[in-house]
Amino acid sequence: MVIELPTILISDIFSLLILPLLIFGARVLDVSIGTIRIIFVTRGRKLLAPLLGFFEIMIWLLAIGTVMQNFTNPIYYVAYAGGFAMGNFLGIFIEDKLAMGTMAVQIITVKEANQLIEQLKSEGYGVTSLDAMGSTGQQVKIIFTIVKRKELQYVVEFIKQFNPQAFYSIQEVRSINQGVFRMGRPFYDEKFLSTLRYKRK
Repeated sequence: MVIELPTILISDIFSLLILPLLIFGARVLDVSIGTIRIIFVTRGRKLLAPLLGFFEIMIWLLAIGTVMQNFTNPIYYVAYAGGFAMGNFLGIFIEDKLAMGTMAVQIITVKEANQLIEQLKSEGYGVTSLDAMGSTGQQVKIIFTIVKRKELQYVVEFIKQFNPQAFYSIQEVRSINQGVFRMGRPFYDEKFLSTLRYKRK
């Protein structure tokens, strides 16, 4: 025995459940793409950024077109706004997982820094160091190095292990030319990080 749903019920299910979910999903997708596109623009990805922009605007037009056709239904507005919020969150999450880009790390420490410098050099990182004077007249060592973003966590952990009171700042690098840069996979792993955290306790 086949039970046929009334046409009006099917229409209500589509308009009150399926269509809002489609709008929500479309907004999540296009805002996520838009977030990553902006990151690509700031990093000068001339091919990927326009390609993502094409798909972003196409999806957005489909979503906004559906909302405008059902201008009096508040459920669509909620789905549209909710998808926008979730799309921002998801876009940042994806970008964080991709860990693209190169970071410049500047370390200022009053502690003897030879051990840190030699360790960074031995692992393939280019290091520039100089002597300076702090605001209180105390002699300090300033260390500069360039690392891949996916390796940043590991380098920071090593800095903290070397000197938990060391001041360091991190900036994103738009482009680099020449110099010494580490190649290959990060030299740290989770076991190594656990060892560093244990030693700091």
